[in-house]
Amino acid sequence: MDQARKERLMKKYAYAQTAADAPGAGGPGPKAGRGPGGRGGRNMPVKKPANSKQAIRRLFSYLENDIGKLCVVFLCVIAGTISMLAGSYMLRPIINSLTQADGSSQKLFRSLLLMAAVYAVGILAQYFQQRIMISISQGALERIRNDLFCKVQRLPVRFYDTNNNGDIMSRFTNDLDAVGDMLNNTIVQIISGVINITGTLCLMLYTNVWLTIVTVLMVPLMLKLAGMVVTRSRRFYKAQQAALGTLNGYIEETITGQKVVKVFCHEEVAQEEFEFLNYDLRDKQIFAQFFGGIMGPVMNGSGQISYSVTAIVGGILCVLRGFDLGGLTVFVNYSRQFTRPINEFSMQMNTVFSALAGAERVFKIMDEEPEAPDSPEAVTLDPCQGHVVLQDVTFGYNPDKTILKHISFYAKPGQKIALVGSTGAGKTTITNLITRFYDIDSGSITIDGIDIRNIKRENLRSNIAMVLQDTHLFTGTIRENIRYGRLDATDEEVEAAAKLASAHHFIRRLEHGYDTMIEGDGANLSQGQRQLLNIARAAISKAPILILDEATSSVDTRTERHIEHGMDRLMATRTTFVIAHRLSTVRNANAIMVLENGEIIERGDHDELLAMKGRYYELYTGKTELD
Repeated sequence: MDQARKERLMKKYAYAQTAADAPGAGGPGPKAGRGPGGRGGRNMPVKKPANSKQAIRRLFSYLENDIGKLCVVFLCVIAGTISMLAGSYMLRPIINSLTQADGSSQKLFRSLLLMAAVYAVGILAQYFQQRIMISISQGALERIRNDLFCKVQRLPVRFYDTNNNGDIMSRFTNDLDAVGDMLNNTIVQIISGVINITGTLCLMLYTNVWLTIVTVLMVPLMLKLAGMVVTRSRRFYKAQQAALGTLNGYIEETITGQKVVKVFCHEEVAQEEFEFLNYDLRDKQIFAQFFGGIMGPVMNGSGQISYSVTAIVGGILCVLRGFDLGGLTVFVNYSRQFTRPINEFSMQMNTVFSALAGAERVFKIMDEEPEAPDSPEAVTLDPCQGHVVLQDVTFGYNPDKTILKHISFYAKPGQKIALVGSTGAGKTTITNLITRFYDIDSGSITIDGIDIRNIKRENLRSNIAMVLQDTHLFTGTIRENIRYGRLDATDEEVEAAAKLASAHHFIRRLEHGYDTMIEGDGANLSQGQRQLLNIARAAISKAPILILDEATSSVDTRTERHIEHGMDRLMATRTTFVIAHRLSTVRNANAIMVLENGEIIERGDHDELLAMKGRYYELYTGKTELD
């Protein structure tokens, strides 16, 4: 990959060298090779989780409904820990009896049998705690997914305009899977570890105080080593989750736009960009998994040191102080059990960091500002006549750039208002404001004399039907997709709407007719057929206001003529806004607004605008073309 290409991709995906990745900053320095900063590029900004404590509190809040089950898990953990500790301590009399002359095989057999029974209790307790904990964790994940999905349904259109769909979906899958891994195992290990350490420490003190002091003195060393690894691994897990979301987003948009990729022979470029992102994710994962993976060997090594020192000191005590051999055997076993929870939790840190990074990404969406709530004085339009007035409307998607400037016009019920002009003139923006996908900066938009900001948003949109240039069909039958416009519509009304949109003819020719399943956004239908179904969906709606945003751009001229009569009947009693580049489709509009640079420069009907011989005349006669 040449350097110019690298720099373009670095800018495109917002990669930047940070202090955390700089040489000497505790992270890997840049290396020669692929991607920005080395092979694959490791220079995506990385940082510690913004607020791990808050993320943990919010995760645990989803466990409040299962307090009873958690108590059972807690009791199982206690039972399992006690049985394991008791079983270990039973080695002391067994070993001591073997070194004594009066030891009998019958007594040994009874002791071993009792020891096996104690361990069996612990195994059963662990089995039940795992089963119950999985039920708890999956229930919590279900609630989190529900809350997340409910939240994305309430987010404004602006959020989807500024966020990658694949990255949003990654939060439902990869990020929540990481959270599930932590809830399944780590919580129980923490509870079990605390109880295990406490119980083991008490038995160690009971067995031998001096050996206990030696073992405890090794703990700070283990914690120090763990802290060194944790400091490095935490930020790499944050970067790993972000890189994974970016890669998923790229995969989603590439697969969705595969026809465009192929028709423009963009396969090699797509592969190159994917390789760039894939190498970046690989390197993020290498460092995250490396620092997470070395935790085990580091902690096991320090545990072996503690075990060796304890065994040496214990052997000396046996020789010089008369410490019994059974006590030494038990204590050495306890020293392993004492450090095992620390080792296990340290090795779980990679799961914890992935989960916290994923949880923060999930909660970040949950904390997004939803659509502004309706004002307490908001009313419903019942019935809605469809008298729409825009008065001196000014709007910009960003505060520093105004898109619409002082737009004023009105539309009476049954009128057809056409919006024409160059791409970017502000036509679609006007419809976004009427539906309140965005709120205006100044001026007013009223329907039936009521400012739309004082109308309940759900009621407002239920009175507006839209047919967009980009078609979208849902998985289900054709009948269900048409009925999406009005869920209580009868089968007869569905077929009537299809006839009105000239879709009935092709639907009837399908093998299963209206019960034909649609999958993959209607991949088994042509683009024109998909658009006809969208038009039928709008036709079945009783909404008095209709917005057609290039609704016939995806159908051929013959099909367009077929549906014109039906659309005229559809629009006869509705207030209709039509955005069209084909000016032949707006000739019968009651009023045509010609927009340029966010301003209405001409208005009138078809004949009046042609007589003016202005911008509309140039567009219609082909002397200039729409951008």
